Amino acid sequence: FCFPSAEHPYSHLIDTLEHGGLKFFNPQKFNDPRYDKLPLSIRVLLEAAVRNCDGFYTKEGDVQSILDWQQQQNKAEVPFSPARVLLQDFTGIPAMVDLAAMRDAVAKHGLDPSLVNPKCPTDLIVDHSLQIDYSKCAIQNAPNPGGGDGPNQSHGPSRSTPSRPPSRGGSQCGGQRGSCSKAACNDPPSSSGQSPASVQQIENTPLLCPFHLKPVSETVQNLYLTVATLLSAKQWCSKAFKNVNVVPPDIGAVHQVNLEYLSRVVQISNGFIYPDSVVGTDSHTTMINGLGILGWGVGGIESEAVMLGQPLSLTLPQVVGCKLLGTINPLTTSIDIVLGITKHLRQAGIAGRFVEFFGPGVSQLSAPDRTTIANMCPEYNATVSFFPVDQVTLKHFKKTNFTQEKLEVLESYLKAVKLFRSYEDPSEDPEYSEVIEINLSSVVPYVSGPKRAQDRVAVSNMKEDFQSCLDEKVGFKGFNISKEKQETRVPFLHCGQKYELAHGSVVIAAVISCTNNCNPSVMLTAGLMAKKAVEAGLVVKPYIRTSLAPGSGMVTHYLSTSGVLPFLSQLGFEVIGYGCATCVGNTAPLKEAVVDAIKQGDLVTCGVLSGNRHFEGRLCDCVRANYLASPPLVLAYAIAGTVGIDFEKEPLGVTPEGKEVYLCDIWPSREEVQQTEEDTIISSIFKDLRGRMEKGNTFWNNIECPDSVLFPWDHKSTYIRSPCFFSKLSKEVPPPQSIENAHALLFLGDKVTTDHISPAGSIARASAAAKYLQSKRLAPREFNSYGARRGNDAVMTRGTFASIKLQNRFIGKSGPKTLHIPSGQTLDVFEAAERYQRDGIPLIILAGKDYGSGNSRDWVAKGPYLLGVRAVIAESFEKLHKNQLVGMGIMPLEFLPGQNADSLELSGKEKFTITLPDTLSPRKHYVSTSQGKSFIVTALFDTEMDVTFFQHGGLLRFVARTFLK
Repeated sequence: FCFPSAEHPYSHLIDTLEHGGLKFFNPQKFNDPRYDKLPLSIRVLLEAAVRNCDGFYTKEGDVQSILDWQQQQNKAEVPFSPARVLLQDFTGIPAMVDLAAMRDAVAKHGLDPSLVNPKCPTDLIVDHSLQIDYSKCAIQNAPNPGGGDGPNQSHGPSRSTPSRPPSRGGSQCGGQRGSCSKAACNDPPSSSGQSPASVQQIENTPLLCPFHLKPVSETVQNLYLTVATLLSAKQWCSKAFKNVNVVPPDIGAVHQVNLEYLSRVVQISNGFIYPDSVVGTDSHTTMINGLGILGWGVGGIESEAVMLGQPLSLTLPQVVGCKLLGTINPLTTSIDIVLGITKHLRQAGIAGRFVEFFGPGVSQLSAPDRTTIANMCPEYNATVSFFPVDQVTLKHFKKTNFTQEKLEVLESYLKAVKLFRSYEDPSEDPEYSEVIEINLSSVVPYVSGPKRAQDRVAVSNMKEDFQSCLDEKVGFKGFNISKEKQETRVPFLHCGQKYELAHGSVVIAAVISCTNNCNPSVMLTAGLMAKKAVEAGLVVKPYIRTSLAPGSGMVTHYLSTSGVLPFLSQLGFEVIGYGCATCVGNTAPLKEAVVDAIKQGDLVTCGVLSGNRHFEGRLCDCVRANYLASPPLVLAYAIAGTVGIDFEKEPLGVTPEGKEVYLCDIWPSREEVQQTEEDTIISSIFKDLRGRMEKGNTFWNNIECPDSVLFPWDHKSTYIRSPCFFSKLSKEVPPPQSIENAHALLFLGDKVTTDHISPAGSIARASAAAKYLQSKRLAPREFNSYGARRGNDAVMTRGTFASIKLQNRFIGKSGPKTLHIPSGQTLDVFEAAERYQRDGIPLIILAGKDYGSGNSRDWVAKGPYLLGVRAVIAESFEKLHKNQLVGMGIMPLEFLPGQNADSLELSGKEKFTITLPDTLSPRKHYVSTSQGKSFIVTALFDTEMDVTFFQHGGLLRFVARTFLK
């Protein structure tokens, strides 16, 4: 952000903050009552528009439209310039490759290439997309065909081995029979930190990997070269570009790093303070809204445009106010609340809108609760779920990387611009497009079962529901137990003690935190509850098969740090390891006496677990009823010994002194859980993350990287290549060029999605991209995916329109083929385009309705551009894709209403001419002629900015010319 000049149209709004003397734009100085009524998420949009108002990207009319949100919502198109951009690895590489190529173009004109840098601060996360390249290979005479540690293998990294090459998603190399550790293939320590296994080798025989048919050392070397090429490029970006921060490997996935380290709430630049906001190339970017930071996910092209200084264009959104009321049920966990709110919002039909939370109930949600709810946006199709900053947020930041001084500045600024909330004060409530009320007391804890996950049962109704299951006929829920047998009780001996089983008795109880119960609060609730249960003298009957399988070592760490792990162990819930266990039926057999008692009484006994799968008989073939429950409820049913209990009226157990103990006596309060979570988990996570960031990564730091302003392209690399977006770049903008005698590369129907257009997934062996890679002497096993090769335009161009589901009317069946009209041959789309370009023939695409719908992909417009496509004529376009086409210099042309290729009797085999005048303007009609036929099309240039980008040949060339001038 540059310090605004006196000519800035809103310089009169500049104010000075008492704390630190920082400058800021204060929208309150509009003295407009409409500002106080704006939702806080819209206030963030307004501040960004005021601050970035330059008369080109953002105009004064845009500011006024946002201020007049009540009347302009869902109508006005407005720009939004976020404070930063977040890139994950796959989408980050092509963006950086484009900037490196832009530097080359600037240098060719004799200018300083170091001027080329992102204008918007950008974070690139190296660790995100894991790909398993190798897994389970057979090695000649390997002594350990089952994999894992060999008999003489230590469990620590070998001190004598050199630094390991990078491993992408596994510690084994791929094969067909048997398996062995990749470390056994003369590899340095694997990604799991294990040292090489001993391998017996036939004398004078090379150690071969039979799947790769090469010496193992060569296979490992190829893996190293593959990853090192990409990491070296990212390392160069971190050093060469200003405004680029590369987060090295071994730190975390993009959304977690954004949440735990990169989030700032406010940004400070050149003496100015303003709200933090972000767009990211990851769908989980919405998590950040839980901390009061506006952000959402976008495609690669949009993120690259923002990096280069172009704002996002969005229809001023409607904002649904979600008012939270009531008091949370004491037995309700964070997962119950998140899923309950998600269910309400999904039923409300709020697709494409902002959601903003308010009401006194919000204060009961912790910061992790809020980020989890915000992360569920894709589930209910909202753009964002925004939680304005309040005291709970500030309390969270005290445990993270915020100093007290920074917190004071943050709070002072947010209050000055009215972006700070007191949820208990209704006078601060803004006006919303619509208000949805959710009473948190209506969110009650559930279990699922006894046979299917979708059969939810409120815990308060569990006793009655299980009884009805016994009565019902055998089916999705019923067991058809006759009335006279429902009271059956079978005594048995276990370890010399007498016990008895009945229908509903719990015989398996497993606490698992790998998937749907990974929220730390639910595990802490279970741990704190175990502590209180032990202190109250409660026990779990010894015949019940209990286990604790955390999702990661971090869970064990925070359970241990908070002091609750020993109490879980005392109840029989000891850590058994990290992996799939009870969920997939990997439960040790029940004691023989238990099994005999179940069979003797034909009992419907139960398993209770906190996993996500529980099909009938899956846990154990003699356990017919299985319930999914939250971790603390697993403990509760284990202590009770039965699912046939009403927790509100019946005690869990009786102490040795004869005192009855109810569930409410040992269930920890939300305040207790949240305090423990903040003190042990949050602070521990951030301390660990800060340590890793400060310490750095030795492997990353040791990567060889040239210290040069220009990127040293490796012409042998098949992963990174200089794209030709800047070929023949002139300083002056050329006049509009008419499209003359163009052929249609493709003749498409309705609903052509970005999946049909953009390369994605694996590279088919018979594809044009495969032929290119084979010409580079790569075997099919080395093709990798389109995602991994996004930095190579030769691969990505060949993968454009390579979908096997593409329906091309020229061909009449699905597949990545088209008709080369001059010759009449059926060719791969790329091969046909290559012929057209060789002959100097421009190309267009004919399409139907909703062209370009679906998720944004960075090559969805780059690919057609490099194929030589100059225009797309369609009945209608997905708005986002229309903008992408304009951003690459491709004309989006729309048939007049009621017209299409069929009504105009176009076969698609004609030659098309589209005459352009010397001066272009938005929403202009142009005449397209086709061998004597003429029809009108509308150019979908919505703004002067669109026209400018098109005239320059796209955004990239526009930005390059700003440096040339």
